[in-house]
This record gives sequence, structure tokens and C-alpha cells, in this order.
Amino acid sequence: MRPAPPARWHGLRGHRDTLHLDKLTHDPLDFAEELGRKLAARSRHVCGLFGAGVSRACGLPDVSGLQKAVAEKLGKADREAFGALLEERSLEEGLSHLRRVAALLGDSEELAGLDKKGAEALDAKICAAIVSSLDHEDEKIAPMQKLAAWAVGSSYHRALELFSVNYDLVLETALEQRKALWFDGFVGAIKAPFRIDLVEGFSADASLPPEFVRLWKLHGSLNWAWDGDPGSIVRLGRAAGDAETAAIYPADTKYEESRRVPFVVLMDRFRRALNEPETLLLVSGYSFNDPHIDELIFEAAVRHPRSEYVVFCHSTIPEQLAKTAETTPSLSVLTKTEAILGTRRGKWQSEKDDEGAEKSAPGVWESGEFVLSGFEGLAAFLARSSRPAADDDDE
Repeated sequence: MRPAPPARWHGLRGHRDTLHLDKLTHDPLDFAEELGRKLAARSRHVCGLFGAGVSRACGLPDVSGLQKAVAEKLGKADREAFGALLEERSLEEGLSHLRRVAALLGDSEELAGLDKKGAEALDAKICAAIVSSLDHEDEKIAPMQKLAAWAVGSSYHRALELFSVNYDLVLETALEQRKALWFDGFVGAIKAPFRIDLVEGFSADASLPPEFVRLWKLHGSLNWAWDGDPGSIVRLGRAAGDAETAAIYPADTKYEESRRVPFVVLMDRFRRALNEPETLLLVSGYSFNDPHIDELIFEAAVRHPRSEYVVFCHSTIPEQLAKTAETTPSLSVLTKTEAILGTRRGKWQSEKDDEGAEKSAPGVWESGEFVLSGFEGLAAFLARSSRPAADDDDE
């Protein structure tokens, strides 16, 4: 028989942990079974947050790879300006700084070798390079297709909400290939305007039936473009072309208010989604490098102990995430080799069979590693869990 856990904890309720020689361990098979049961409860409000790691699993570059690819596509002078812009800044911080310069300078003013028109032109060239660098090949998006299969077959009473900080169109492509019903805040086909009223109305799920998957691109998308002057954002029926400036990365707080609307509204939608009762948030491929998003997750986990916030880390656990999880029972963090469950950090160790060998489970625990920590493993697990149970009991 499996030893009883030393204490009951909230986290994913029902999971067992065990003390071995004064070292806490977690059972990966127990965890996967409990997660599957949670996902099967139709009354759950289920959300996903996805970062660059999920796109990398589909053959696209991560943040550092994207930065390198963009630099290679710029001319010599622009490449030098781009390099100077990113000194002690991330790619996103660099673009925000560039936009701040363009917004503050007058027509005859100059700052750090850039005038207003030069800053705007460099912004457009960087965005065009990002668009071309994130072009995907359909045959490589199998992991995202599995996520889409789960989304299509989930049938939750409340709408499934997928949040992404990625700019590529991999998730949209997979949803369409699966013939999913989905909505991203824009209405139209050629130059679709952003509908604030419909996005804000989703707090009560009154605007569209729950069968429509909600896809919220928190940092913009390759097929978003600035339209008009002073400008609004529209969704195109394709990726933005060379003559258009893609609306990617959230605008700086000093940027024109009219050009910040989609980002502000979608971030507020994320905040409200996290604060809905009985929410189950799955996080994959996200590095916890955006303080605003990090803070929303941490605050919700503290304020709503009956919700579950589950973070799958491909590599090591970020320091602040570990610190928060070790004091917040509803926040769980999982890697290939260890986990923080119910505030307790410990290694994975599966149950032994009758001959003393460690048990394995294809798709969950293989070669001594927790497969769900990577997006490919998680997506496959979700696809297998795409038909919820008939009852509404999520205890």
C-alpha cells in the first residue's frame, strides 16, 4: 500500500506526497490523475496562459532567438541602432523605449541619434522583421493542434479562455484546422475592429455561448495593424505586410491612449478571469519575466484559495515564482524533476512495483522525468482529457 501523506493540502486536492528519509517527494502519477479529474469537471472555469516556450515547441524561435533573427534582417545602420537600443534592455523594453521617444519628440528634436520620424521608421522595420521571423510551417505545429483538439472537445459550462503573450499565428492556425469556434475580440474579416463591449461582456459569458473558445493575445499579434491617425488597431485577414506596422508588444504608458486600448482591455480581461470563482489556470512556456502578468497571477492565487494555478516549467523554477509558491497553497509549480505542491518543494518519485522498480506511465512519467513539464507533453495530455465527465462534481 502507498504510505499516507504527512498532511492534507489544498493545491490539487487529493494528491499524495510522501516522506522518504526526511526528504519530501511527490508522486507524478497521482498528480496527473488528479489534474485529469479537475479538467473533467464541466463546471470549472478553465484558462490557459502560454508564452514563448509553446511556440518554440512548434519550431519557432524563443525570445533570444527572435532578437538575433531580427538583427540579421536589418540593414547595417538599423542593426547598429537596434543593438544600441537593446543595451541593458529586452526586445520588448527596447521597442517600448523607441515608441516613447517617438511620442515625446517634436518634429525637429532628436534624442540618442534618433528623431521622431527615424524612431517611427525603425519601429516599423523591427516589427516587419519580427513578422517575417515568426512565419511558421504547418507540419511543425502538431503540439498546438493537440491543444486545439482539447479546446474543441472541452465542452465546459463556462467558456474556455486561452491567453497568450506570443505574436505568432500558430494557435489561430491550429484552432482553424480543428474547425473550432473561437473569438479574439475583433469582429470582421478584412480590417476587423476591436470590440471592447464584447470583450468586457464575457465576464458574465453573455455575449457568445461557451462553445466559443476565447483567445486573448495580451501582447498583440502578427495580424494586428495600426489603422488611421492617431490610430486604432484592426485585425487583418493575414499577417501585416511591409507597408503596415504590426501592432505587437504592449504600448508604453506614455503612448497615446487610443493606441493602448486593446492591450489595456485584454489585460483587464486576464485579471477578471483569474478572479472568477473555481478557476483552473494552466501556465506553459511562460518565463515569468513580465512583472504585470506575474503580479496578477500571484495576487489571484493568494486571494482565491479555492482556485488552482498550475505552472509547468520546462527547466528551472524562477526565483520569485518559487518563493510565492512556497507560501501559497493554490499555486503549484512543476518541472521535469521536482515540484512545489501545497507549498512543499520536493523531487518527483513514482510508486514502486512489486519487484521494486519505479513505475512509469507513457505520456506522464518516462525515463525518470515528468513529461507534462514541457508543452508537447502537456498538450498531448490535454488532448487525451478533452471529453469532460458528465457530472459537475469538481471535488
